[in-house]
Formats: sequence, structure tokens, C-alpha cells
Amino acid sequence: MTTPSQHSKSRVAYYYDGDFGNFYYGQGHPMKPHRVRMTHSLIVNYGLYRKLNVMRPAPASFNEITRYHSDDYINFLRNVRSDNISSFTDHMARFSVGEDCPVFDGMYEFCQLSCGGSLAAAANLNRKESEIAINWMGGLHHAKKSEASGFCYSNDIVLAILELLKQHKRVLYIDIDVHHGDGVEEAFYTTDRVMTVSFHKHGEYFPGTGDLKDVGAGSGKYYALNVPLRDGVDDLTYERIFRAVMGEVMARFQPEAVVLQCGADSLAGDRLGVFNLTTNGHGKCVEYMKSFNVPLLMVGGGGYTIRNVSRCWLYETSIALNLDVSDDLPINDYFEYFMPDYKLHIKPLPSLTNYNTPEFIDQTIEALIENLKQLPFCPSVQMQPIPDTSDAIVKSFDQNLRRDHQNDDVRNTQFDKDVNIEDAAEFYDSREPEVRNTFSGKRQASPLLAEDQKKTRVDGE
Repeated sequence: MTTPSQHSKSRVAYYYDGDFGNFYYGQGHPMKPHRVRMTHSLIVNYGLYRKLNVMRPAPASFNEITRYHSDDYINFLRNVRSDNISSFTDHMARFSVGEDCPVFDGMYEFCQLSCGGSLAAAANLNRKESEIAINWMGGLHHAKKSEASGFCYSNDIVLAILELLKQHKRVLYIDIDVHHGDGVEEAFYTTDRVMTVSFHKHGEYFPGTGDLKDVGAGSGKYYALNVPLRDGVDDLTYERIFRAVMGEVMARFQPEAVVLQCGADSLAGDRLGVFNLTTNGHGKCVEYMKSFNVPLLMVGGGGYTIRNVSRCWLYETSIALNLDVSDDLPINDYFEYFMPDYKLHIKPLPSLTNYNTPEFIDQTIEALIENLKQLPFCPSVQMQPIPDTSDAIVKSFDQNLRRDHQNDDVRNTQFDKDVNIEDAAEFYDSREPEVRNTFSGKRQASPLLAEDQKKTRVDGE
């Protein structure tokens, strides 16, 4: 039986590409990749980069992305542009691109970076080079095999889990985004090698799936676990149900690797969220899963009040490193985003009522435990040998991986020539970036959630 224990400082790999924050979904769209650049700025200015193994992942190739997604869908993403939309009208309807998931410049490259980071992080864990790997560019859990959904075009999480399954018999996926992790659940709904657990708002809320009764099918029956919650859930309530459920999951499923989607739209004051978690409460989930000493892949996800998203992911990076960080934010490139308090931790909103009564939580836990009792302890699976082909190798801007698979008799490919590992001096004090501290002009989001914001995933700026 797996039991939690405090473990020593972990080797933590961190994947980031500076170009990721340049992508823009369009005016008024709540999804802003810029939040990842803000997170990275905090990681640098808090000095956490000194303890991280910082790597720039290679963009995922077409062949890597189509390990899960259909060829025609990814070909469409690769070819459609804002200036040729009119010739792809039928395809856009077929692949659900256009409203929540608009066509924007560099859309395919955006998918490549998101997927490349999660694939490289999974490969890093497979090689046992780290205990924890982080890709805040990832976590896009709604994308389906041939369909965009909920701001997500490609499902980096599914690709990363498929990569982990090459070396691990059982992989556990946990989703603490306010929205149900439907894309990942759907991908593994009929297998017992992957267990999916999603904690989310359910009932008249996107995507409308994730009922307590949705437990998987075929060989995967009872390997999908859904934890539907009501508006206003607070730190104490969330930690109680999370620990009760995940402790039993870890004991029964005994995963060899864990993927944790850290969607920050479950925080208080999110533009589209309805929960009332603080950064401390959100981070408790990371802290608890880290305590089991199982290889852990942490990815991003939702989060639409971007100053809180960056705070949350910075804090959870510090948890991965077992480092205490000050509540006073250091001067950073986006300092004015955090006015007026300039603090790391956020407070719950007193205006939000917690509709998750103790009786409701007790009943939910009881039903979930009954589902888990249907599982055999530590289910056994047959591992297949991994073919020694180029398709089985995840490319990464990582010297060890490239050295392992290079052929001394073959001249370097163009890909090898294009690889550009950042100089190590980039991460020393003498080369720290200068603080620009320029005002962005971004308006502050209202902490109160309008009723219509609770029922849609897209609203105006």
C-alpha cells in the first residue's frame, strides 16, 4: 500500500519556451498564453530557477501529435490561417473551430510548443532524470481526438500519458481545474492502465460532463472517477474531499506515475470560475500528491485572472522544490499586474457562498469510495516491448536524449543544427534580466462574478 511521506529535495525539471507568451487568441478572449510568461518572470525573480533544471523543449512534430489526434484534424490546424478561413468553412464546423476556439496566428505552432513541453517532461520522467517535471504551457485537457473544445486544440496531456505508458504500467491522471477534464477521460475511458480523477464544478456548466455515475466502460470500468462539486468550495472543504479520495485511489490503483493538471480557474476571483480556493488551498493538492514519492508530471490548464494564475503556478513550483517563498512579491517584469497589495497569496471572496455542505461532501465521498471498492488492488497489466524506432523517441533540447540516440555514422540532420540550448550563464546571477517594471495598462478584473460568467467559457474583455 502506498502511503504519503515527507521526502527530501526533489530533482525538478522545468520546461519553458519564451515564445509561448506571444500567442494571442484575439481581443476579448479570456485565454491568454501571456500568463505563462508572467509565471516564468516570477520564477526567475524569486530565484527558483537556480534550483530547477530549466530546459527548452523542442516543438512536437506532426507524427508525435498524431499519436493521438487524427491526421486530417492536425493537417487542418497546420494549414488554416486567419487569411484563408473562407476556404475552410466546412472543416471549421467539422472540427469545432471558430467560437470558443478561434483561428489565430501561429495556432499550430502554439500546439507544437504545448505538446512538446509535456512530451519532453514525460520522457524526462521515463529516463528517471527527475522526480518531478513541470510544463506550465500544457494542461489543455478539453481537446478531443478530432475536435477542438474549451480553448484547447491539442491534448498535450493525452500525449504525455501515452509517453509515460511506455515505461510505467499504471498512470494516474488528476484534474483540479474548475472544469471537467473530459478530453483526457474520453481518451482513456476503456482502459485499466490509466485512471482519471477529476474534481470540478458540475451542473449547468461547461462542458456538462463528469457526473458521479460516469465511471468508465469495458476494461476501464471504475477507472474513471468524477468528483462533482458545487459553487463556492473553499480550502478546507476541497482539502478534505481531495485527501479522502486520493488517499484511497493511491492505495488501490498504485500508479507508477502521476500527471497532475493544475488548472488555476478553481481559484477565488477567476473570470470564469465559481470556486473559492486560495493559492494555499490549491497548492495543498500538489503538496499531498508529491508526498507519495511517485514520479510526478505537473501541467497548467485553465485560469483566466492571469495575475492569480501566475501566483498559483509560481507557488506550486516552490512546493515542487520544497522551498519557502516570501508572500511579498519581488520586483518583476509585470509588477503592476499585482496591485494594490503586491502579495503572492490571494484571499477567498467573502461574497461567495459555499454550497458544498458537510452532508453533500459526506455523501459524495461515500459514493466515490464505493466505486473504488470495485477495483482490484494494484491491477496488473502486460507491458509490450518498445520498438527502437525514431517514432518512439521524443525530441527535446536535451543533450542526454540526443546523445543516446545519435548515430555517429550519420551526418547531423537539420533538426540537430537548429537545436539551440541556452547558455548556462543565462541562469546565473550576473546574467539575470534587467527589471523593466513598465506599466502594462491592463485593467483589473472585478472579483465578483456575474451570473452569465458562470454559464459560459467566453466573455468580453
